[in-house]
Amino acid sequence: MAGLCRYQGIQKENEKTKKEDMSCIDCAVKNCNKMDKTYPDFCLTTHMDEEVLNEAMECYNEDENRKVTIAAAEVEYENYCKHTRVEEIMDFAKKINAKKIGIATCVGLLKESRILADILRRHGFEVYGVGCKAGTQKKTSVGIPECCEGVGVNMCNPILQAKLLNKAKTDLNVVVGLCVGHDSLFYKYSEALTTTAVTKDRVLGHNPVAALYTADSYYSKLKKSEEE
Repeated sequence: MAGLCRYQGIQKENEKTKKEDMSCIDCAVKNCNKMDKTYPDFCLTTHMDEEVLNEAMECYNEDENRKVTIAAAEVEYENYCKHTRVEEIMDFAKKINAKKIGIATCVGLLKESRILADILRRHGFEVYGVGCKAGTQKKTSVGIPECCEGVGVNMCNPILQAKLLNKAKTDLNVVVGLCVGHDSLFYKYSEALTTTAVTKDRVLGHNPVAALYTADSYYSKLKKSEEE
């Protein structure tokens, strides 16, 4: 009942949102793990597109997808609330038999990446890392406005990072603090499976979820629309 009340509160906040545009992010019932209570009338599970569901489930029959899915579930189960993200990355790597780990790092977090590499090597992994400024190409060479040189003249080069790690034939890549958008390009061009160790947030010490925890208090400005 409490969950339903929370859902009704969120529903009131989203009165301007059309029912057909609502999804899991508009729900606070969170009953999809058991499916034994009341659901919102826009619930994606109870109104599932069976064709899309079947297409997704069919993908798990692919050998790599099945291996990764099982490994991820085992890592979650075996050390639930016991292992840190770094430990979980190593657990996962071992389960998928990844021997060579690639690190795609922001140069601003090279110290952290060196520590990560040291830990990985101590646990038997081979490590190869590429910094975002490798290649030292000018921002303006790819059409980035000159004003952006105010925080540095050389561009971040996530596509090069991905291609260099591809050339190194890494088995699993780990992102450490790439900028928003740069990480997207890295994921796009990485041939190896990729996970994230650090998500960049310069203001919050690389802990972006803090902005969500404080959105109703200290960071309430985040909820103000551009018109306000």
